[in-house]
Amino acid sequence: MANIEEKVENLICKTIEDLGYELYDVIYEKEAQDYYLRIFIDTPTGISLEDCEKVNDAINDMLDEANYIKDQYFLEVSSPGVERVLRKEKHLQDNLGKEIVCNLFKPIEKEKQIEGVLQEVDKDKLILQIEGKEEVREIQRKDIAKMKLKYHWN
Repeated sequence: MANIEEKVENLICKTIEDLGYELYDVIYEKEAQDYYLRIFIDTPTGISLEDCEKVNDAINDMLDEANYIKDQYFLEVSSPGVERVLRKEKHLQDNLGKEIVCNLFKPIEKEKQIEGVLQEVDKDKLILQIEGKEEVREIQRKDIAKMKLKYHWN
């Protein structure tokens, strides 16, 4: 499915940028019996429902004509949200110094979720400063199932 995501990203990126948005991510996935193509857009000032509609209208025909996805699917255009998922190198680099949550495939030292400030990133590992402790944790990227920004809800 990653190949479909890359093809779609390459197809729609310029159109989305020309509309004044950043293409944050493209995710194609199956949930139950349905397929979803999720397009995440962003701007420094946030995303409105009207922004999502504008992008949807601009890319819908392009996606149909390209016909990269043979199965019937639902197209969703949205903001990545405040607790955005970090899947790409750019996402990690853009969020150095910010607090993130790493969900692990299996527990490490009895923890399946580790939170901390992202200090360093390389192709094999992340280094997190654990909040409220003098502890720095190194996490192998192969052990991470999902990463996202941590937002403090008040």
